[in-house]
Amino acid sequence: MKLSSMVAAFVMCAASVAQAADVNVYSYRQPELIKPLTDAFTAQTGINVNVAYLQKGMVERMKAEGRRSPADVVLTVDISRLSAVVNEGLTQPVKSATLSQNVPELYRDPNGHWYGLTTRARIVYASKDHVADGEVTTYEDLANPKWQGRICTRSGTNAYNVALTSAVIHHHGEEGAKAWLQGVKDNLARKPQGNDRAQVKAIWAGECDISIGNTYYMGAMLSDAEQKEWADSVQILFPTFENGGTHINISGVAMAKHAPNPENALAFMEFLTSAKAQEIYAEANHEYPVAPGSQTSALVQTWGDFDPDQVNLMELAKLRGLALRLTEAVDFDG
Repeated sequence: MKLSSMVAAFVMCAASVAQAADVNVYSYRQPELIKPLTDAFTAQTGINVNVAYLQKGMVERMKAEGRRSPADVVLTVDISRLSAVVNEGLTQPVKSATLSQNVPELYRDPNGHWYGLTTRARIVYASKDHVADGEVTTYEDLANPKWQGRICTRSGTNAYNVALTSAVIHHHGEEGAKAWLQGVKDNLARKPQGNDRAQVKAIWAGECDISIGNTYYMGAMLSDAEQKEWADSVQILFPTFENGGTHINISGVAMAKHAPNPENALAFMEFLTSAKAQEIYAEANHEYPVAPGSQTSALVQTWGDFDPDQVNLMELAKLRGLALRLTEAVDFDG
């Protein structure tokens, strides 16, 4: 064999090996959370993780790429985003004894198209000075006129609030949910704006007494010198539905339909549900790991236990469109 042919063969072989040692991830999750996970996975397996961090347009991008898409794995938050990828035919079913063992049935697709990794509760941040114990125990309480001019929240069309409204529809039907939205709107201290942390800042500033937010933002605020003062002004309350539990949402993972490295993709998915990865999630972002026996962070443990709502998350995803229409019908953000 000529030297040039030998070199070419070596290069092709090396390229094949390099490709085989990769897994490509499309992620809506932030780099500071994902990097500790990918570093740990690579250290354990030798498989390199290439991550494309996207702000929006994941579905559109994958549809445009078609069979040429380099994506092996999709990482995202919110059940509606997971279901959107599945409903567009951009994922493939995965059967794995490891995944089935590590992810409870409530937090995975029955057909194996997605698996939950962590949960977060949609809770109430309440002023320590102006809200007495027991004043807010249910989501229904938020529509009580006693809170008129005392509630702050982000946009009603934000994915987290839409998911909560979907849960209200599940428990109370379309008309009940519309009445609830109108009641909450009537109680707002200001037009919906900012993110969840901005609402806690507003409580600290005396603009309102309670806000709606995700649990893990407390951890984020406590780790920031400026925002710690905001966090110290509130307490976390875990409301429930009158006929259910505390609303939760998830972060999750799915295998792309045209994954070029399916074996590596499966290895990465299984790793993300392992005790090691679940601990990283818990410590890095103060989320609730889904794997049985996994520990929450020390901070989260101080918040106490709660009873998560047992509604099927895919049912909530199906109600997303109606939740948006009702939010717009009451002009929630207006």
